[in-house]
Amino acid sequence: MTDPILIVGAGQASIKAAETLRQKGYDGDLVLFGDEAFLPYQRPPLSKAYLKGEMDEERLFLRPEAYFEAAFVELRTRTSVTSIDPAAKSIALSDGTRLPYSSLLLATGTRARQIPLEGAALEGVFSLRTMADVAAIRASLNAAENVVILGGGYIGMEFAAVAAGLGKTVTVIEACRRVMERSVAPEISTYFQNLHRAHGVTLRLEQKVERLTGETTVTGAALGDGTQVPADLVLLAVGAVPVTELAQSAGLAVGSGITVDKYARTSAPGIYAAGDCTEFPSARYGRSIRLESVQNAIDQARIAAGSMLGETEAYDPVPWFWSDQYDAKLQIAALSSGYDRTEIEGDYDGGRFALRYFQGDRLLAVDTVNAPRDHMMARKLLARTGPDRDGTPANGTREAAA
Repeated sequence: MTDPILIVGAGQASIKAAETLRQKGYDGDLVLFGDEAFLPYQRPPLSKAYLKGEMDEERLFLRPEAYFEAAFVELRTRTSVTSIDPAAKSIALSDGTRLPYSSLLLATGTRARQIPLEGAALEGVFSLRTMADVAAIRASLNAAENVVILGGGYIGMEFAAVAAGLGKTVTVIEACRRVMERSVAPEISTYFQNLHRAHGVTLRLEQKVERLTGETTVTGAALGDGTQVPADLVLLAVGAVPVTELAQSAGLAVGSGITVDKYARTSAPGIYAAGDCTEFPSARYGRSIRLESVQNAIDQARIAAGSMLGETEAYDPVPWFWSDQYDAKLQIAALSSGYDRTEIEGDYDGGRFALRYFQGDRLLAVDTVNAPRDHMMARKLLARTGPDRDGTPANGTREAAA
């Protein structure tokens, strides 16, 4: 009997890999491990529709429970994989059992970044990464009046929009000169800064938090300039880090994520990785990149599943991302670092426009606000204008978007 294919992780990449394996005719045993108590679920809505109560659990789940039985996928929730033995081709579980594998997929994703900040362990201080996080935040948010968000990235700004919509007094504290600075041009940052301010959000830019105050429950944030900002709830939205410890302890190559080749293969035979936790080579960008996006999780998992079955389709995507803030949908196509000019087309003040990034005459990326048709056209165009067309790879660093 052939040993099963095992999948570690219970998110977008895991589900897509399992689904693809079955679609491609794999009829052997297939086991999926998740350390949470829930069915595999989407994460982007956690800071948007799910947090606001506009999406229930059933819609959040990627597949209903019946799917796993019908597809003959054994789902083990509340189960952690504690170690991998690549030589023996086996894994150890948190309950002490050990299982062999024919192929192993690591889809371990990311976790919220923690920072060494005095007061971070106080009650009322949260990260937002899981369904359990949302449940805890909701319980506190109802009674909170003053909400402070540390970090002006996508999660922080999406949470600010939700809190402001609930009538809370919201302050975003960001160390950079502008919000979403790592990912978008100044024109996009300015648009969203104005949008948030119009909804009553206070933005404290180029500021650092020295400590969070309070005895057992958070009461405020002390800033580097001496300002005291009152807080009943604090969200730590300072980014995410890939979950790579399992791979590292097994001796797999790890860089900014678990290192894989263009076929999603790790440095150990029989072990693959996909999604937010991976670093992969991109001919399009002429370097290795790590992406945090639904697109990457789904598309790379499909490649990994094919590789497990002996296929050799290479992965080199045009990345795309999105963020919903109030009634504004920001959609991003490709990576923009290295641009030297931008062009705006459409109604910027009216909130329906496209911003194009260029390096010389070369189009690198396109951001759109409330312009979905322009976004789709940009994705199609950029897919045709990679290094294969003129031999010049574009440089980009648009990692870690929503």
